[in-house]
Amino acid sequence: MGLIRAWAWKAALIVVATPLVLGLLYNLVQPVSTLMLARWVSGQPVVREWRPIADISPALVRSVLASEDARFCTHIGIDLVELQQVLDDSDGMDASRGASTITMQLAKNLFLWNGRSYVRKALEMPLALYLNVVMSKRRQLEIYLNIAEWGPDGEFGAEAAAQAAFGRGADRLSARQAALLAVTLPNPHHRRPGKPGPGLSRLAGNLQARLPREGPELTACLGLDR
Repeated sequence: MGLIRAWAWKAALIVVATPLVLGLLYNLVQPVSTLMLARWVSGQPVVREWRPIADISPALVRSVLASEDARFCTHIGIDLVELQQVLDDSDGMDASRGASTITMQLAKNLFLWNGRSYVRKALEMPLALYLNVVMSKRRQLEIYLNIAEWGPDGEFGAEAAAQAAFGRGADRLSARQAALLAVTLPNPHHRRPGKPGPGLSRLAGNLQARLPREGPELTACLGLDR
């Protein structure tokens, strides 16, 4: 029994230490997501070409932030303002919806699994807080833009998404194309930015109309002088 307990403690220590160590390491290397790994293991295609954030269209950077996490530059990994609003609206019954920040999505993509689960959400939040401490905002967004699932056939990251949808690099996207890609993120298996239907076009148009109202604080933490 003592040997089993010792091995259990060692296994638990490894489980806890792995994301902590990787969180530091990912400041230096180009990570992949758990979903990318799962597709590789199952023999499914993965298309990803890493792009430094400086080589990604500013229109896409702003569109993704405005669509996914407008307070990215000011929150601590968890958006307490958004979380409180969701709690108020849901009476605590569905607090995970609508409150997920880019940092939380990054924690999920790097270390956890897809699907709605209170267990996953409970793990996601402390991991997001940790990533926000050990990783700059610029690096968080750079990784997110390179590992986010962006299509139904294994397209991951902005470059693969831009090439698949528009036949051009992520550095050459127009404002309209950037908006279409941004609003595709919540449902990349069913939304087609290259051939948008009326619903997706409307979402992209609404995002484009809102973008001019977003101030410089939207990207102030990124150090992108352009």
